[in-house]
Amino acid sequence: MSNRAMMWWGGLLAFWGVAFSAYAEGRVAEALPPACPPPAQQVELACQSWTELDAAFKQGVMTAILPIGGTEQSGPYMAVGKHNVRAQSLADEIARTLGHTMVAPVVAYVPEGGTQPRTGHMRFAGTLSIPPSVFAGLIEGAVESLRTQGFRTIVLLGDHGGYQTQLEGLARKVNKRWAAEGQLARVLYVGAYYDVIAQEYAPYLRQHGYGVALGKHADISDTSLMLAVDPSLVREGLLRQVGKPTPADGVYGGDPRQATAELGRVGIAMQVQAAVKAISSFNRRHP
Repeated sequence: MSNRAMMWWGGLLAFWGVAFSAYAEGRVAEALPPACPPPAQQVELACQSWTELDAAFKQGVMTAILPIGGTEQSGPYMAVGKHNVRAQSLADEIARTLGHTMVAPVVAYVPEGGTQPRTGHMRFAGTLSIPPSVFAGLIEGAVESLRTQGFRTIVLLGDHGGYQTQLEGLARKVNKRWAAEGQLARVLYVGAYYDVIAQEYAPYLRQHGYGVALGKHADISDTSLMLAVDPSLVREGLLRQVGKPTPADGVYGGDPRQATAELGRVGIAMQVQAAVKAISSFNRRHP
């Protein structure tokens, strides 16, 4: 092959290489949604640069929410990331409602049962668990980092029932230590965010004829809340076609088959309102 022909073929291959690269990059750009859409950019700490956060502190941002989820089985018809998605989404909504508030990345690793032998939710595939002592260290380290960065109110917002008592105790422990050190920051455990489900949302469901569908885990309440936040985590088509799930399926009492996003939105509104009220009241008492 002559030098001229080789140059021609080389140029053609280079052209098609560039063209394919541009096409592939375009396809990737189309396929991947932004990690920080505009609503998240407003309140999520992970979506800010350090200079943007520094400016936010100077503009009066003093409250940080630490959303705590958990990676656990929730029956055959709901994804194991349920608590993480709900905690992050609702924390964002609470922060937007409050104003001058940032949301830290969600804590996805929590105590969920033993590993040897497998107990609790760890008996089911997909559940991830850490020891309570490791969880305590993680939460204490996170709130200490947030305090060091300049936040004055650090909110513990837990979406899962298993660690509520531990979170409340950790808040007391850290506040006692900070007070002894002369720190101005405080940790606020917002139990009302979780408690409102049993105290207000469950009675609402009973009043509307869904009492028999209420259980302890992955029931109509749990599933409706997930449908309201992100239905992609619920296998709704399968859910409508099966018989009543049992504890062997990871559903502890009740019946999720009548769950709807409309019902879930009622509970979500109750959770957001309860958290906003608690945080606003705390911040007024601790300016």
